[in-house]
Amino acid sequence: MTSQTQKFEGKIALVTGATRGIGRAIALAFAEQGAHIIAIGRTQGALEELDDAIEKTPGSASLVPADLKDMEGIDRLGGVIAERWGHLDILIGNAGQLGMISPTAHIDPKSWADVMAVNVEANWRLIRSMDPLLRAAPAGRAVFITSGASRNLRPFFALYSASKAALDAMVTCYAKEVEKLPLRVNLLNPGPTRTAMRQKLMPGEDPLSVTPPEDIVPLCLELCSPDCTRNGDWVDFANWKSAQG
Repeated sequence: MTSQTQKFEGKIALVTGATRGIGRAIALAFAEQGAHIIAIGRTQGALEELDDAIEKTPGSASLVPADLKDMEGIDRLGGVIAERWGHLDILIGNAGQLGMISPTAHIDPKSWADVMAVNVEANWRLIRSMDPLLRAAPAGRAVFITSGASRNLRPFFALYSASKAALDAMVTCYAKEVEKLPLRVNLLNPGPTRTAMRQKLMPGEDPLSVTPPEDIVPLCLELCSPDCTRNGDWVDFANWKSAQG
């Protein structure tokens, strides 16, 4: 057993958007190192496929088929985790929604509401529900997947950029609130990544020209390690990779 494996053996890790892309890669990586994954996804079939993969690892999983726009469901999940485990070691806020790529004045109100619900409000509800559980862990860790779109502001991306900028602000404030605790909270910008969202955004792009989700995993594990001292950082994958040499 490696020391990295020992860091996550028996840890409880909640991952949203766990059935594909970055979320799936992160969930499997934690499971490979012996963690128990609370996997949240919208599709039962995709969750069962993930469970089949996790069964081949030292880890285990609890499947939560849920739409993150069900805010009361997120609240109830916090109660279930508290009753069963009493704490949460790791929270990965990965699920996201792209929404309309449109002139700002033409954004459909429903699309605006849906994107803000998934990208901002659901993560606030997760913080609200999981904060006591993260505080109860010896070294609680929370990582939220953001986007360069929160800083690189372009025409027609007002909805997605606004949602990610709001996420950045909220998570940074939360990190400052817990900075005197053992809890660590950070944002991770994966950059262009080979995901379904990226394919929808850039249909003519060669998928092999962008980073596969699995490459993001080591950085996420580093941010979730009990040894991590970073807090309130906006961590860019490309910069991190460059610093690795």
